[in-house]
Parts: sequence; C-alpha cells; structure tokens
Amino acid sequence: MQKTPKQFVVTWKERLFTLSTMVREKWQFDAPPFAGSLEPTTFYEGVPQEEALARLEWLLEHKQRCGLVAGDHGIGKSHLAAVVKRRLAGCGAETTLLSLRGIQQGDWLDLLLSRMPLDAASRAEPIRSWQKLENHFRENTLMERPSVIILDDFDQAPEDCLQGIARIVSAAEPLFAQTMVVALAAPEGISRIPDTFQHRTTVKIELVPWEEADVARFITFAIQRVGGRPELFSNEAIGTISRFAKGVPRQICQLAHLCTVVATSEQHEQVDSTMVEGVWRELTPIMADQRPPEYDISSNTPPPPKHPQVRSVRKLWE
Repeated sequence: MQKTPKQFVVTWKERLFTLSTMVREKWQFDAPPFAGSLEPTTFYEGVPQEEALARLEWLLEHKQRCGLVAGDHGIGKSHLAAVVKRRLAGCGAETTLLSLRGIQQGDWLDLLLSRMPLDAASRAEPIRSWQKLENHFRENTLMERPSVIILDDFDQAPEDCLQGIARIVSAAEPLFAQTMVVALAAPEGISRIPDTFQHRTTVKIELVPWEEADVARFITFAIQRVGGRPELFSNEAIGTISRFAKGVPRQICQLAHLCTVVATSEQHEQVDSTMVEGVWRELTPIMADQRPPEYDISSNTPPPPKHPQVRSVRKLWE
C-alpha cells in the first residue's frame, strides 16, 4: 500500500524523533550539543570571538560611532551578534538587534523601532518614524545612556537602510553623540556598504576560522554543556574535523553532529578519525564532491585509501 504524503511526513518526523532520542540516550546528553542554536548560553568564545568582543567593548567605552564585523558564511556572525547584544547591555548600553536579511525597502526603520524599548505614548505619537528614532536617541543622550544598534546581515540591507544608517553614524547632531552602530557583513558584501560608514570605522574586526586548539575546546565545551563525556571524540577525530571543516563553526557542528549519529547506530564508544572521514564523504552534501584536505590531485603520490561507505543513518531507519 502506497503511503500518502501526509503519512510519509508523519513517519519521517517519527523517525527523526526516534533518532534524536537514541543519540541522547546513548551519550546521556541533556540536549543536542551541536544543534547550532543562537542562544548566548551555547556560545563558545574562541580566540577570534574573544578578540571581536574586546574590540567592540573598546569602541563603546571610547564613544566610537560604528564598528564593522566581517566574516564568511558559517563563521558565526549571527551568534556573535546575539552575544554582543547581551555583552554591551551589561556595559550599560541600550542594545537593539535586527537582522536585515530579506527586509524590503521602506520596512527597516519600523522594524528597528519595534525592537526598541519605547513607551506606549512614544509609539502612538503621530509623527514620522525617523523623528521617533531621533527622540529616543535624544532621551538616551540626556540620560547619558549609550544606544547600540546591532545590524546582522548588513550587506543584505535595502538601499534606504544603508543610507539611513550612514546618516546616523556621520551626523554631527548632539543627539547621536552616544549612538553606536555595529554592522555584521560577509566580506564579499562590504562593497555595498556606504563609504561614509566604512570611513567612520575605527578598527578592523574580522572573524576568522578556528585553529585546531579552538575546535578541540569547542567540542569539549559543547559536550560537557549537555552532560556528555568529553572523551567521546578522539584527538585524531577532532583534528580530522578541523581539517575537513576548515575551522568553520557551522561545518564543525554539522560534521560533529553526524558523527554522533553514526557512532550511535554502530554502537561505538568513541568517534575516531576513520568515522569522521566516512561521514564527511557520505553524509555532507556540501562537501561531497571535494577531496579530503591535504591531498593534492596533481601530485605523484597515490590517494589515501577509501574507507567503507557509511550507511548508518539508513540502517537506523530500516
């Protein structure tokens, strides 16, 4: 009997739930360690993240008008933005976070105001949105409270947003004296950011991939955070993850998560480097057509031996 689409969806969800439960029970996790959540509690402060946060705190302390954080996709800009919001709020600033990805022309200002702590009377006041923003900045300035606007995906912003933010950081009016804008963008999108904003940027803040030591500390941190055993991944496995994922946090999480699934289905007590390579070859579609790092196809040396294909996920569901 052929399953209807609805029955298939239900079965698929049940299998995913069963798989997740098996992984958690096998390793005694309180929660998924590599889920990729943007919650500040799951944030690992590697060397690049530590440096970025220190520089942003310095900008706030010295009343700078803007900061630009650049980093490739998957490097953790959005997670950093959530932590920046909390960290600078702890320094006494009023912080507002807004992602600009997918926002249409003319919408950014009202969305920004909706996330700011305006009182009911200010929100209902029949004046233009820009004037509401200026009034709020003026109020914070009089109270000597810094205003920090954190804009994720700034390179994806509509044109009116780019120009509006450039106006804020370059304006000479006293009401903007304690206003700082933190923009996060991919390197290839920086050319879209107005020169006015870029020229106001005091220090360069760049998120770079993790070194292997940070990868090792992150995996240990993620596992211990949910009550697991840090020795779940061997040192060789961590080194292999670091090389294959090229130090990119998102890729590291995906690869580590899939390794725990395979180890669960095959009843292994530890993830080793052979398992990592098998998962990388078979279960990561983004990297499936790539050769393992450090292997040069043009060299005269023979390729490394091919490991057996990984069928663990399928076996769990058969």
